[in-house]
Amino acid sequence: MTEDTQDPIHEDRVWSDERWTARVIKNEDDDGWAVAMFLEGQAEPALVGPWTMGRDKKNPKPLDVNAFNTLVKTASEFIRRSEQQRHAELNKSVHVTVDGRRLRVALAIVPDEEGATATLRATNEYDEELAVVPVPPTFRLNVASAEAWVVSGFEKPRR
Repeated sequence: MTEDTQDPIHEDRVWSDERWTARVIKNEDDDGWAVAMFLEGQAEPALVGPWTMGRDKKNPKPLDVNAFNTLVKTASEFIRRSEQQRHAELNKSVHVTVDGRRLRVALAIVPDEEGATATLRATNEYDEELAVVPVPPTFRLNVASAEAWVVSGFEKPRR
């Protein structure tokens, strides 16, 4: 372990490694328990889910290495899918054929607290860039809008 990482914790209600911490917490909605998975350096949990009651039906089942590994895998997958979904929301593309040329038109939105920006880009079948223009982040990319942009000679689309 380096000086800036913590030693692993292996307790009944808290289990951690260098990147992840699992905390068994009281479920505020009922009499049960939940487990929250925290990624190192993050204040909010990446994932919260129900946790099993122990044999006494009052206290939570203790964490163990197998449960922790399963929770890490689940939380990592959840983060990965969330990132993929966010990427898909911000990056769209369509293929169009205009004057016998097959082109890919892509819209990339860059979120920002001050105001999002967006770029419309056209590439040919060899992935060579033909045009790039700024567009409003509200621009709707579809086959018709892409074809209209290409036919216009790649003029900046109007709002």
